[in-house]
Amino acid sequence: MEMHQLESFVHIIELKSFSNAAKKMFVTQPTISNNIMNLEKELQTLLINRKNRNITLTESGEILYTYAKKIINTRDQAVYEIGKHEGKIEGVLNIAASSIPEQYILPKIMKEFQELYPGIIFNVKHRDSKQVIRELLNDQIGCGIVGARYDEDGLEYIEFCQDRLVLAAPNNKDFSWLNEEDLDINFLKQLPMIMREEGSGTRRILESALSEMGVSAKELNIVSTIESNETIKQMVTLEMGVSFISEMAIQNEVQLKKIKTHNIKNLSLNREFFFVYHKNRALPPIAKELKRHLQNHRIK
Repeated sequence: MEMHQLESFVHIIELKSFSNAAKKMFVTQPTISNNIMNLEKELQTLLINRKNRNITLTESGEILYTYAKKIINTRDQAVYEIGKHEGKIEGVLNIAASSIPEQYILPKIMKEFQELYPGIIFNVKHRDSKQVIRELLNDQIGCGIVGARYDEDGLEYIEFCQDRLVLAAPNNKDFSWLNEEDLDINFLKQLPMIMREEGSGTRRILESALSEMGVSAKELNIVSTIESNETIKQMVTLEMGVSFISEMAIQNEVQLKKIKTHNIKNLSLNREFFFVYHKNRALPPIAKELKRHLQNHRIK
């Protein structure tokens, strides 16, 4: 049983494809297939069901997957510790992040971390907060950064950055009737609202805050549901509606006086961002170093 065979096996399961595993390892698909055949031959059992296009594991495959992950992580940990001892930390840090942290927080983290460890390469996957949590629970990723807590067993959250949602509106005479003072919650229901998609941390925070005031998101005049913060900002600038958005995401637009922000009376929209991982699984060594860094260096 060789390491590249185990890596092939794990990549097939996590990427749900022989061809994607081949691309990941920069080898041909026949090489990946041959690695699995040799594993099955050595273990004298089938590991992967081949009766349909979906990648599913046999019971023996489930057992091997658990141990293969541990073996690979132990190898990575050994390489990391030796590199650390020799004063050289390098490798790929795979991390999934939701929209706001990916666009406005991670670049700062990457700059700080790579100044400390120039040999680190970031591989960032864009997901919404709910997808990050699901992939952590399914052991598809080792760590992530999200903008909301989800009540799931086994997850550990490290809070490292604070933000708040504000109501963003066009900064022009057509919206001048939105005064500087806090707006009433009932007035909010009349405004054309551009919302983030379900599953995003932003929407989860907003819906939770509205619920505490006895208001359902369904009572809002929702005119669009958008996944991209950049698209939302453009739509607000073009007077297509208003939107609740991260304060850090619209700093430039506010400074350029394209967008004006407003608060809603008694509506608390403070939020935190978290480094999240599964505490019952081994955290990859470079991710462990990032966790320590975020615990000691909060993002402002």
